[in-house]
Amino acid sequence: MTDRKTSDSDGFGSTGRGGITRRDFLKAGATVAAAQTLGLGSPSAWAAGDAVRIGVLNPSTGTYAELGRNQTRGAEMAAAEINARGGVLGRKLDLIVTDTASKTGLAVSKAHQLVKQHGAHFLQGTVSSAVSEAIEQASREMGVLFVDSGGHATPVTGKQCTWSTFRVCTTTYMLAAGIAETLMQKYGKRWYFLTPNYAFGLTEQAAFERILKAHGGTVLGAALAPLGTTDFSAYLIQAQAAKPDCLIILQAGDDLVHALTQVNQFGLQKKFGVAGGMMELEVLQALPAAARVGDWSFEWWWDQPNVPEVKSFVERYRKRNGGKYPTARSWFGYVATHAIAQAADEAKSLDSVKVSRALAGLTLPVDVGLQPAKLQFRASDHQLMSGIFAGGVKAGGHYPDLFQVEKYEPGASIAQSATEKGCHMTYPS
Repeated sequence: MTDRKTSDSDGFGSTGRGGITRRDFLKAGATVAAAQTLGLGSPSAWAAGDAVRIGVLNPSTGTYAELGRNQTRGAEMAAAEINARGGVLGRKLDLIVTDTASKTGLAVSKAHQLVKQHGAHFLQGTVSSAVSEAIEQASREMGVLFVDSGGHATPVTGKQCTWSTFRVCTTTYMLAAGIAETLMQKYGKRWYFLTPNYAFGLTEQAAFERILKAHGGTVLGAALAPLGTTDFSAYLIQAQAAKPDCLIILQAGDDLVHALTQVNQFGLQKKFGVAGGMMELEVLQALPAAARVGDWSFEWWWDQPNVPEVKSFVERYRKRNGGKYPTARSWFGYVATHAIAQAADEAKSLDSVKVSRALAGLTLPVDVGLQPAKLQFRASDHQLMSGIFAGGVKAGGHYPDLFQVEKYEPGASIAQSATEKGCHMTYPS
């Protein structure tokens, strides 16, 4: 059964003047649980004080709202499955979900509240790389395990790596490496970038540039747009004037919806290639049909005929979510929750250091990994070796069949080594 706690009188209370009320703390979208308790049988089957608690830090408002909601939906599904099998260490698993709005200061404040006030044993979530980097530092300072579900900036498992942080989604370098050579072969080697001006976009652009230059290509320029930009016309005029072979668009979420809508209005897809390192089903679904263009990478795809476990996952997810198809974000949240639970069971402990050691090198079961290759959290940098599904938007496609996968790149073939990224992993003595 599912008990979604949403009242202001269920044990959280509110802070004093100028603080964050419980309603603010747990504010979320219509489909996001404020705090979710998932039980096996009747509620009396679990001792409330014995629950294992994971704090979930996802945006449910702002530019990345739908991406965050889907990560939470995936986490909720995993928690239900875990509790149906007996919980974590024989104890009920609770998710405490909060809205970060993709704001670093707010996210850090809520991370501290989750751990110090609400007893979260572990943390997971994030979409914005800037938030991921901030929570990585905060979790290390608190000595709490954090699984970065969806923030891609390479330094999280690179030069900023730490014993307490693991990551499910790929790095920005992996996003670029999964498709860059294909784009050079298809369009040419003179590129212009449209880049979100923060950690995610800047590190992804740097990765694309590194690969392009290694193949003798030319960077014609880059337009840096703030997160939350809705009018891309000035940036697209600059891109058109550069006359590139390919416009590499690195936005995500609502920003990518706005950018591609305006690319179509300008007719730029008829003048040069349009592509990028990351596309998501949420974006394609939100776009007008004419604006669904380009060559992209997905980090997970709902239709994998050679992985039979995916079909069952899709069916279960749709049953829970009103017919919606799972996205890569759904899978991120699902994996993060299952991975924490599996590592805690293997460690036979809720101590973050012990659970971290169990998670390092852990291979996901195939019904959790849900990709053609076996997926493992690499011990040297705590990066999941997930792959890339590269291809193109399907002309005339209808939801959810909007993308044609042309190749799968296993994570091990596109990932930098821990040393290349500057990660030198150490644990507390």
